[in-house]
Formats: sequence, structure tokens, C-alpha cells
Amino acid sequence: MCGPAAAQDIVSVTTPLNLDKCRHKAGAEEEDYGAWRCRGYQGNPVFVSAGDQRTYISYGRNAANEPAARQTLASFNGEGDTVEWRAVRGKDGKLKPFATIVRVSVTKSAEDPPVKGAVLVVTRLGKPVCRVGYVDALANPDAEALARKIADEHARTFQCQGSKPIFLGEKGPGFSGPYDE
Repeated sequence: MCGPAAAQDIVSVTTPLNLDKCRHKAGAEEEDYGAWRCRGYQGNPVFVSAGDQRTYISYGRNAANEPAARQTLASFNGEGDTVEWRAVRGKDGKLKPFATIVRVSVTKSAEDPPVKGAVLVVTRLGKPVCRVGYVDALANPDAEALARKIADEHARTFQCQGSKPIFLGEKGPGFSGPYDE
């Protein structure tokens, strides 16, 4: 990949994701656990909603209306406790995040006994915000490097509508891909 974006130094910054420290709005129905608004890197809003034992994570001022707010994994899952923000330095010298990576816990309950796993989820920031790719965090010893590769090489140019998500690395028994709504 050539061009100005490829030549920029990419920086990782992590922020905690602790729903106990976020504003919560209770859900209206039994399997609707509600939504949380959290502060991310540079005050970027992080929107988390959950229901039916699945978590949805989106970003930005309009996070609840972005495609990522409707994207989750097929298996039961829960949010991780940190967000890795991939960023480049703008002309003003400030870091500009372009993607996030979150480790999501997974439980494949259809198996007997249930199989636990973890997936690194790469999300594109900007307009629109959507899931770009997935890496099985347990089946790949270099899972973080693979997720960063997806973020760095694809997030800024990924077409949310009509593009298929990117999968890198091995897929173990605990891997869960996207849930198509």
C-alpha cells in the first residue's frame, strides 16, 4: 500500500472500557440490557449496548445510529475492558484515531459443554463507523499484530456498505464471526 496515509507513523493508545463508570440508560424489555455512553480517547464517545447476551460497540457523536451499533458476533459475547485506538498525527500535531481494536469474550453455547473464546474486533472510525475485521485472539499467538494489520491497512479505505469483513489468521473452536442482522 503506497500513498501519504501509508507513510504516516501509526500510534496505539489504549483507554479503559469500564461500563460501571459510564452513563447507563436502562433497556425497555427483558432481554434489552440498555446502553452506555463512555468517554474514549480524546473524549471520543464510546457507545455500548447489549441485549440477548450480545454486545454492540460503536463510536462518535452519532454512535447509536452508525452501522457498528447494529453489528455484533453470532455467539453470546461481552465487551472487553480496554479499547486500543489506532491513530496518525495530523498536520496540527494532534493524534487522529482512525480505528479501534477491542477484545470481545465469546461463549458458543450450542456446544456441549459450551466453548469459550475471544475475538479481536477491528472497527473503522469516521463516517461511517463499522466493523472491518476479526481475529481469533486464542488461536493466533500474534493476534494483536494481525488485528493491527487489518486496522492499519484497511480501516481508512474500507467501504462499510457492501464490503465483506476481513478475517486474518487461524480460527479455533471458540471463534465466532459476525452476526448478520
